[in-house]
Amino acid sequence: AIHSLKLSRNHVDWHSVDEVYLYSDATTSKIARTVTQKLGFSKASSSGTRLHRGYVEEATLEDKPPQTSHIVFVVHGIGQKMDQGRIIKNTAMMRDTARKVEEKYFSNLATHVEFLPVEWRSKLTLDGDTVDSITPDKVRGLRDMLNSSAMDIMYYTSPLYRDELVKGLQQELNRLYSLFCSRNPEFEEKGGKVSIVSHSLGCVITYDIMTGWNPVRLYEQLLQKEEEEEELEEQRWMSYEEQRLLEELYITKQRLREIEERLHELKASTISKPPVLKFKVENFFCMGSPLAVFLALRGIRPGTSGSQDHILPRTICNRLLNIFHPTDPVAYRLEPLILKHYSNISPVQIHWYNTANPLPYEHMKPNFLNPSKEPTSAPEPESASAAPSPTTSPVMVRRHYGESITNIGKASILGAASIGKGLGGMLFSRFGRSSSTPQTMETGKDGPEEDKKATTTVGTPPLSHSSSGFLEPTVELEHRIDFELREGLVESRYWSAVTSHTAYWSSLDIALFLLTFMYKQDQEETDKSNLETL
Repeated sequence: AIHSLKLSRNHVDWHSVDEVYLYSDATTSKIARTVTQKLGFSKASSSGTRLHRGYVEEATLEDKPPQTSHIVFVVHGIGQKMDQGRIIKNTAMMRDTARKVEEKYFSNLATHVEFLPVEWRSKLTLDGDTVDSITPDKVRGLRDMLNSSAMDIMYYTSPLYRDELVKGLQQELNRLYSLFCSRNPEFEEKGGKVSIVSHSLGCVITYDIMTGWNPVRLYEQLLQKEEEEEELEEQRWMSYEEQRLLEELYITKQRLREIEERLHELKASTISKPPVLKFKVENFFCMGSPLAVFLALRGIRPGTSGSQDHILPRTICNRLLNIFHPTDPVAYRLEPLILKHYSNISPVQIHWYNTANPLPYEHMKPNFLNPSKEPTSAPEPESASAAPSPTTSPVMVRRHYGESITNIGKASILGAASIGKGLGGMLFSRFGRSSSTPQTMETGKDGPEEDKKATTTVGTPPLSHSSSGFLEPTVELEHRIDFELREGLVESRYWSAVTSHTAYWSSLDIALFLLTFMYKQDQEETDKSNLETL
């Protein structure tokens, strides 16, 4: 070799100007080179990789990267201290998966979606090493793992460290956005959008940043309510003069509170407080999220309106979407916190990546987890036996909504009832969404007419609730929020319960789901602006 260059795990040899080889310095490669050279082969032909200057294809002016019209901040949950840099690897997996989806389904678009990792945990000091110093030495590995993962939940529920976690994520989001805009000045000029994908506890922290929820404010409201109740209780045992003075004190407090509120409003109008985030969140995607539990424990209860504003105002975030695997033990549903009867309605099934001509999500009809059973007792009046509406029906005991297969699979199993009623019933009870067998089996009719009815349900318009499990027109959500990954037919639920919480990053189904919503919104706005121009 004329010249050699030593690298960290490799070295390069120049034999001539156009004959350059790269060699690995791994032990196995060295052994292979030694053996092949003793057999008479040259070093280059044995294990070297030849390097070339130049290009494969000549570049053109059009060969520039597509314009980024949408950036997605990917926020991690617990466990980042245990495996620092994991969110960067997970975001890279999500980005690579999204590229495959873009090439297959969105290659005709000139825009581009960029995924950026948000690593907020490593910069926090919190309690220093206090928790580590009080940790016993027995089963130390397990204890260290819990300290590095589950302890983040304890920190977030602590009034002492909660603000540090919130500010850490908030500052990192703003820093990354400012850095991206400084390197891409045309992003804001051309109306670029921002979405957030959060995982696990990151969903709760992101939600609190966007809404400005503060436990201190909630505590003050509860304290004020308790004081008023105590005052009313004390009035029962007071004399007339004491009651009169107490009423005057109560009126004075009310007046003082009104003055404080007016003063606060005046200060807010004169001093423009900077927004918490430097950008408007277009979509908030939650993956494996326990947000619903936190909201329920904060006193959020179902309302009568089907608006997302009940838990997240549209002025703060245009769209909230909750993605989860059916066996993820950390994930919970959000829709029943808006309308209670949605606990009986299955989440929307996310399309498989390779599904041909999938039905748009906004056209998918909601259907019940447990279609109503036929009455087995004596017949009742028609009004009593009619199928109850979703708004008035009680919450039914339901099986896991993961116990589902596609409509085609259901039809196949129902059709198998003509071969053997017992076998068909057993299969349907194992795989079917309902906790009871279909009405055709329940009534004992297993002739060809019944089988024909069962097999023709695929692709037919939704029927009434009492006959097919679909909803009658009633109070519904403005748009669906809960979206569920499809469970594999040969998937072990016990194993999935362990792995599903961290299996979102490389899913082609999720990548297609995210891009479908983001590109759809961009396309709609482009069409709208074109119409306005015309």
